[in-house]
Amino acid sequence: MVVDTRVIYCGDNLEQLKKLPDACVDLIYIDPPFNSNRNYEVFWGETKEKRAFEDRHASTQAYIEFMRPRCVELARVLKKTGSFYYHCDWHASHYVKVMLDQIFGENAFQNEIVWRRTNSRTEKRRWPRIHDTLYLYTRDRKRCTFNPLMLPGDEQKMPHTLITASDGLKYNTFDLTGPGTTDEGESGQPWRGFNPKEFGRHWGYSGSQMDEWDAAGLIHWPKKAGAAGGFPRKRDENPFIPRARMVQVCSVWTDIDRLNQTSKERLGYPTQKPLALLERITRASSKANDIVLDAFCGCGTALVAAQNLGRQWIGVDISPTACRVMAKRLRDDCKLREDENYWRHGKGFVVRDLPRTEKQLREIPPFEFENWAVIALGGIPNKTQVGDMGIDGRIYPLSAVPHGSGKAAGELDFMDDWYPIQVKQGDKVGRPDIDRFEAAMIRAKRKKGFFVGFDFSHDALAEIGAFFKAQHTVIVPLTVREILDEQIAQKLA
Repeated sequence: MVVDTRVIYCGDNLEQLKKLPDACVDLIYIDPPFNSNRNYEVFWGETKEKRAFEDRHASTQAYIEFMRPRCVELARVLKKTGSFYYHCDWHASHYVKVMLDQIFGENAFQNEIVWRRTNSRTEKRRWPRIHDTLYLYTRDRKRCTFNPLMLPGDEQKMPHTLITASDGLKYNTFDLTGPGTTDEGESGQPWRGFNPKEFGRHWGYSGSQMDEWDAAGLIHWPKKAGAAGGFPRKRDENPFIPRARMVQVCSVWTDIDRLNQTSKERLGYPTQKPLALLERITRASSKANDIVLDAFCGCGTALVAAQNLGRQWIGVDISPTACRVMAKRLRDDCKLREDENYWRHGKGFVVRDLPRTEKQLREIPPFEFENWAVIALGGIPNKTQVGDMGIDGRIYPLSAVPHGSGKAAGELDFMDDWYPIQVKQGDKVGRPDIDRFEAAMIRAKRKKGFFVGFDFSHDALAEIGAFFKAQHTVIVPLTVREILDEQIAQKLA
């Protein structure tokens, strides 16, 4: 059975996983919501998220019961040569480990990887928690794909033979003796008061050679002779230059930091992971054209990593907002085209099962509907849905974006050239809704805005006309049906 790849599925991953054939995926990575009693599933603003994590997983047991059938399906679709990574933190990690041992078998467990996600925190009553845990399981440890990764190690540790000479430079030194004793020639005789036989050794060089080195300043003399201070040693003629040595990446990862507030990668997704983290996993546990699956793909970091590294991929997420944002990320960052016909010819990608009807859109949570509408217009939802003052998102006109870059080209000037977007999920947008949006536009000093709803009352449309006559300010009403039918191009111009 051929498995479709470069597809994002919107919906419950349990249902989607059941549709996949056995042993069809090479690498699985999941970063499901942790059992932390926090709204980890929030996308851009916790206060408007109604499907709070704690409402669905009130206890660790409830969390494990939610994850178990999904992990059973994930184990089923994993190839014999495949690898499975489960990303979690301290809240439920030990319970997750027991569950995975039961599903995959204890012998399938390969690694507990510690990822230090931050350098420091301050805690008054416990050791600060600064790491996440990744559990790695494989179906067949002898046949599984694993590509050891190498990185420059810490600066090479100074060997115990290193000395600092009078010129201030550091030098390596080498032993002048060899193992074993001998009575033949001068190699077994004392030199300069040092007798190698006392320590079961002999000189490796002639006395005349060592005299020559000493005259040239190339002999390092110990401060104390004998066992306490050692023997004289030959100094390297070249200063010691520390060189980074390559070491294999091990099970403690300290070189990849979490995304900070100023990171260019950051999208605003609460649990977004660094691209470098997913690229490391993908490089280590898959080959070119292997299929990578992320069943809780959030903002799509695993999909971007897979695409960047020449792998096939499948993503699943229950959030329509997340699916649209990861699609935008694939278009912008990976330059992939989202197009059905293009995808059918082996290029581009598609998003499946997004709400496509007015009925479906009426039933999704309000915050999801707001984000769907804003993103459908090509806008940016408010990252903080607190105090939005009647504005749910912004859209930047294409003409405002500079063609050049840098300060001289006004690269950031366009950030103040935007149109507000307001969204209402109710049956009809009424005049009071328009009144509030007008007030928000006046406060923001905007001369054009967009209002999205399923329908507009006669009074609402009349107020939009009156507002234009009085303030010379345009409010463009857009219906959900117009957006679904892609009939909004002229109105957005």
